[in-house]
Amino acid sequence: MGPFSAPVEPDGGYVVCNTRQKGRWGPEERKMHMPFQNGMPFDLCFLVQSSDFKVVVNGSLFVQYFHRVPFHRVDTISVNGSVQLSYISFQPPSVRPANPAPITQTVIHTVQSASGQMFSTPAIPPMMYPHPAYPMPFITTIPGGLYPSKSIILSGTVLPSAQRFHINLCSGSHIAFHMNPRFDENAVVRNTQINNSWGSEERSLPRKTPFIRGQSFSVWILCEAHCLKVAVDGQHVFEYYHRLRNLPTINKLEVGGNIQLTHVQT
Repeated sequence: MGPFSAPVEPDGGYVVCNTRQKGRWGPEERKMHMPFQNGMPFDLCFLVQSSDFKVVVNGSLFVQYFHRVPFHRVDTISVNGSVQLSYISFQPPSVRPANPAPITQTVIHTVQSASGQMFSTPAIPPMMYPHPAYPMPFITTIPGGLYPSKSIILSGTVLPSAQRFHINLCSGSHIAFHMNPRFDENAVVRNTQINNSWGSEERSLPRKTPFIRGQSFSVWILCEAHCLKVAVDGQHVFEYYHRLRNLPTINKLEVGGNIQLTHVQT
């Protein structure tokens, strides 16, 4: 076992994190909360930073685990137990001007059955795009459209003189989800456009805007049955309840504005 292990304890209702070195386990760190449910799909995102792993479950920060061995020695990932993997993806490291430490991201999509036996669910492999050059605006299809447990991940860098950029999830001529960070208004505006008519804007955030001019970012959009959950740099930022509810028809991604894209996964 490597530097980080997080076996789920279904009977005890908690998650154990630990490190094993030279065949010996260290002291356990227990998270007395169980975000995993038998038979329900879940997403794990590991943000590997210079001092710790930040583990995000279903779009929300779950645990922070400080490194006990140098993270650059980690070269293998293993998953075992009563789960079926839909996919694993690795995001290339990025560099932030304010934090020169490399940051990489691993996203694991898994399904665990209520009976403990592995079972199959419809899963469409994520579409990966080459690094680093993207035309702007960037438009691509979302294979299979949206469905509960579907994730879309984008990384990029905000231009130093940025005023605005946008991320749109589209259904035909409609924009089902419009996310529009506005540096000139210090806001992240969310909305839906149907038949060329905008609905009511949503602007509230639990904290200040997570996007900063001149700095890189990673946006994770997780589709659930009733809403989209959006996390930026591993921190849950907001939920957006579906206004267009025919999710499979939401099958186009558009990105434009004052950013440089470095990674897209649909």
